[in-house]
Amino acid sequence: MVEIELDGKKVEVLEGSMIMHAAEHAGTYIPHFCYHKKLSIAANCRMCLVDVEKAPKPMPACATPVTQGMIVRTKSDKAIQAQKSVMEFLLINHPLDCPICDQGGECQLQDLAVGYGGSSSRYEEEKRVVFHKDVGPLISMEEMSRCIHCTRCVRFGQEVAGVMELGMSNRGEHSEIESFVGQSVDSELSGNMIDICPVGALTSKPFRYSARTWELSRRKSVSPHDGTGANLIVQVKNHRVMRVVPLENEDVNECWIADRDRFSYEALNTEERLTQPMIKQGGQWQATDWQTALEYVANGLRQVREQHGAASIGTLASPHSTAEELYLAAQLTRALGSQSIDTRLRAADFQHDGKARWLGTSIASLSQLQSALVIGSHVRKDQPLLAQRLRQAVRKGAKVARLHDREQDWAMPVAHSVIAPASAWVQHLADIAAAVAAAKGVSAPVAGNAAAPSAQAIAQMLLSGERKAVLLGNAAAHHARASSLLALAQFIATQTGATFGYLGEAANTVGAQLVGALPGPGGSNAAQMTQGGLKAVLLLNTEPALDMAGGERAALALSQADMVVSLSPFKANADIADVLLPIAPFTETAGTFVNTEGRAQSFYGVVRPLGETRPGWKVLRVLGSLLGLPGFEQETIEDVRKAALPNPVSDRLSNATTASIDIAAVEHQPCVAAIYQLDGIVRRAPSLQLTADARGA
Repeated sequence: MVEIELDGKKVEVLEGSMIMHAAEHAGTYIPHFCYHKKLSIAANCRMCLVDVEKAPKPMPACATPVTQGMIVRTKSDKAIQAQKSVMEFLLINHPLDCPICDQGGECQLQDLAVGYGGSSSRYEEEKRVVFHKDVGPLISMEEMSRCIHCTRCVRFGQEVAGVMELGMSNRGEHSEIESFVGQSVDSELSGNMIDICPVGALTSKPFRYSARTWELSRRKSVSPHDGTGANLIVQVKNHRVMRVVPLENEDVNECWIADRDRFSYEALNTEERLTQPMIKQGGQWQATDWQTALEYVANGLRQVREQHGAASIGTLASPHSTAEELYLAAQLTRALGSQSIDTRLRAADFQHDGKARWLGTSIASLSQLQSALVIGSHVRKDQPLLAQRLRQAVRKGAKVARLHDREQDWAMPVAHSVIAPASAWVQHLADIAAAVAAAKGVSAPVAGNAAAPSAQAIAQMLLSGERKAVLLGNAAAHHARASSLLALAQFIATQTGATFGYLGEAANTVGAQLVGALPGPGGSNAAQMTQGGLKAVLLLNTEPALDMAGGERAALALSQADMVVSLSPFKANADIADVLLPIAPFTETAGTFVNTEGRAQSFYGVVRPLGETRPGWKVLRVLGSLLGLPGFEQETIEDVRKAALPNPVSDRLSNATTASIDIAAVEHQPCVAAIYQLDGIVRRAPSLQLTADARGA
C-alpha cells in the first residue's frame, strides 16, 4: 500500500494506482471526461488536471501514478485554473445546441461547464463542423460536432465489445470519430457506447427526440431475455416505457447491458400488443371481457377432462416467464390431473433427475478464469454479457477452447477449436475426457482417442492453472445427447478441478426447474406434447412455430387440439389458438427471474398494464379458482413467490448427473434461436430487427 495526502487527508491505495483511484477511494470528485473505471486510461481530455507538490505543472489525475508521501491538491487555485483553461478549449468548437440536444440534463460537459466554464467565450472565429454519419439502426451520429474526442467509444469497442468498430481519423482540429469505410456498428453490446459518451455525440436512435431526460421516471427492473439477468433502469413517461439503461451491479452485469436488453422495449409499444381477451367464433376473432373469456376456458378444460381424461391436457410455458407464472401454471396443470407441463421447448433430450441445472459458478468469477472449455455455444451472441466476462479473462491471459459445429467470431482469441458436426460432439468430448484420464492415470468413462492432438491440447490447458470451467451452451443443452455431454463435462471438470454447468438460455431457465415446471410421473415432455395427442393446450408466452424445436410442424400438431389457449402480451398464435388472453410483459407486472448463477431477482411493474392486459399470475390464479381447484388462494405476488421459491435457491442447484454416456452418433441439429429471435419481445422490436445480426439470421 502507498500513503498519499489528498486535499489534506491521508489516503492509502494500492501501489500502481493513479491519483484518480485514490480520489475515488477518498470520496473526492475530480472532474473528468475520458476516464472511465472500466476502460483503459487515455488521458485525452486533460480535464482532471490536479496540483501535485513539486511537479512543475498540473498533472492529469487519471494517468499519474501515486508515490509514497505524494501531496495532491484537487481544489487549489492552480488546479482550478488549469481545469478552467481545459474547459475553455473544449468549448471552443462545441456547438451551442444544449436546448435541442438529447443529452441535455445528463451531459457531463454541460454539468462541468457550469462549474468550470466562463460566462462568455473569447473565441469569435467559426466553429468546426463535422459531417454526420450513419452507423446502423441503434446509434445516432448525427451531431458529431459535439464530440470532444475522449475516445471512450473507441476503447469500449476494443476492450469490452472486442471489436474495434469506431476509430479516430485525422489529427488536431480535423480529428473525428468514425466507423471503417462503408461499415456500421454491429456489436451486440453497441448501445453501451451511448451510455459512456459524456456529450451528445452518440445518442439512441430509437429514443431520439422522444422525451427530455428530466421528464422521465426511473424504475428498477430485470432483463427478461438471456440467463444473465441484467439489472435495468426503465425510464417512463405518461405510463409508457421510453428508454432502458443499465443499473450497475458488479456481480451480474457490471455497468453494461446487451442491445436486446436496451432496445427490446420498443416491442411493448407496437401494434402487435394484444389489449383485450379474444375468442374465436366461426373462424372469426371476437373481442370479449375477462369474465366471459375465463369462463369459456374453464368450461373447455372441464369438458376435455371429462371426455378425454386429464392426461389429454398439457401446458407449454416459455422459460422467459416469471417464476410466479410458471409455478401457478404447473399447479394448475397438476390440479387438473395432468403432469404434462414443460419449459424445455427447444430440447431434444429430456432426461432430468429433478435437480436445477445452472452455471456451476458465479457470473463474476468468469472474469477471473485461467482456462475455459465452451461446448456447443456461439457465446458472443447467445450470452453477450457472459462472453464479455470471458473476454476480460482472455485479456488477463486466460485461454479459451471450444467444441462447436462451425467457426464463429467470438471477438476474442480462441486458443483451441474443435469444429465438428453436432452428431460427433459426444465422441470429441469423449476424446478430451480420455486425454484427461490418461494424464491423470485414471480410467476414462468411455472409449476415446486420447492421442488426438486437439484433445491433448485442451486436456493440457484444463489441467494447468487453478481457476477453470467447462461450460455447456444452448446447442449443448438442446442436443439429442445432452445428458451424455453433461456426464462427460462432469468427468472432465472433476478430474481437472474445474467447475461445470450451463450458460443458460432464457431469463428463467433455472427458475423454471426450481418451481417444478417440468413433467411429473407419467407426464409428456415438450416433444411428446407436439405429436398430436393433446386435446387442450395452454401456451404461456409460447409461440410454438418460433419457440419450439419442431417449429411449424409442432404448431400444426397443436392446432389439432379441441382447445388451444394462448396467454401472451402479443397477438401471437392467432392461427392455432381458440382463446387469446392478454397477459402483462415484464414492465407491467411483478415477478422473479432466477438467473444462470441461481440468483433470484424480484422486480415490480414500472407502468400500468396496457388496455385490458392483466398480470399472468393473476390470470392463472383466477382460472384455478374458477375451476374450483385447491391451492389458488394467494392474494399478492409475495404470497405466490413464497410458495414458488420457499427455500434458499442455492440448496437446490446441482449439475451432478448419473446419466449413462452414449457415444453413438445421432443425426441431429440442435435447435438454437438467433440473438434477436430468442423471445416474443425481441422478435417484435423494430430497431433490433433492422440490425445486421437480425438480417443475417
